[in-house]
Amino acid sequence: MNAETGTAGAAAVLASLRLPRQGAIYDLSSGWWRHMPNFDGYPRFEVVTYNSPGGQRAERRFPFADGGSNEVEFGYVSELISGSLHTGTHIDALCHVTQGANDEWHGGVSATDGVGDYGATAGDASALAPIVGRGVLLDIPGLLGIDALPAGFAVGAEHLADAATRAGVEVVAGDTVLVRTGQMRYWPDADRIARECGGSGVDITGARWLADRGVRHVGADTMSFEVRPSTVPGNPLPVHLYLLQERGIHIMEWVNCEQLAADGVAGFLFVALPLTIRGGTGSPIRPIAIA
Repeated sequence: MNAETGTAGAAAVLASLRLPRQGAIYDLSSGWWRHMPNFDGYPRFEVVTYNSPGGQRAERRFPFADGGSNEVEFGYVSELISGSLHTGTHIDALCHVTQGANDEWHGGVSATDGVGDYGATAGDASALAPIVGRGVLLDIPGLLGIDALPAGFAVGAEHLADAATRAGVEVVAGDTVLVRTGQMRYWPDADRIARECGGSGVDITGARWLADRGVRHVGADTMSFEVRPSTVPGNPLPVHLYLLQERGIHIMEWVNCEQLAADGVAGFLFVALPLTIRGGTGSPIRPIAIA
């Protein structure tokens, strides 16, 4: 039993398992493929063949090294992947963002001491726990009667509160809250997203509203979760710093909320299993909602 599943946590998990009424499963992930859209500061996602039956046969490698032992001509295909752990739908580990002259992430760990040759040594993806609990969707375009928020639209505390009221849900401690801007409506057309609705996201007042309600995780259908450009002078990513670095609340990005919104689903069982990659600053996830 880990910190996420103590006595109180176990009771919350059991309660969340009683939420689904229809058994409808919604895949909230982006999908993954070579050279898919990504944040400019990250390497491109690559998938290349590493082993193939043709190569094994030509180079007389296993399982074609000895023809007599492979009369059935068994072969196999494997691949090599590379890229950022923040590609597509993913969750940020606590070591992802730093603040201050000492480059500290949540818990006061400095990147000077906390990052080795093979990644972060604390607050990394290996500490990410399975997520099983109540999920809430706050549909901001639905609240405003539009398909998607315009570029650079700042989602504040009032928007989140009004969206919860409209949906008839209350955001409570332990929830995973997903904020819809409508950007995934155009996925994976990165140019159209940037042109029509890029940069819309949660501002610092919205982040404080969520944290004050004790949420465990937040997510959005955007590349950066928060509004960009920043609405806080001198702070390029204030929401990331507030939620991750100060409050220790994990952020998920590129979460596809379109079908949930189309079906009017606001409360659900949320499940996501991060990959516990040692040294990683985040993890790809394939989250699902069960209504």
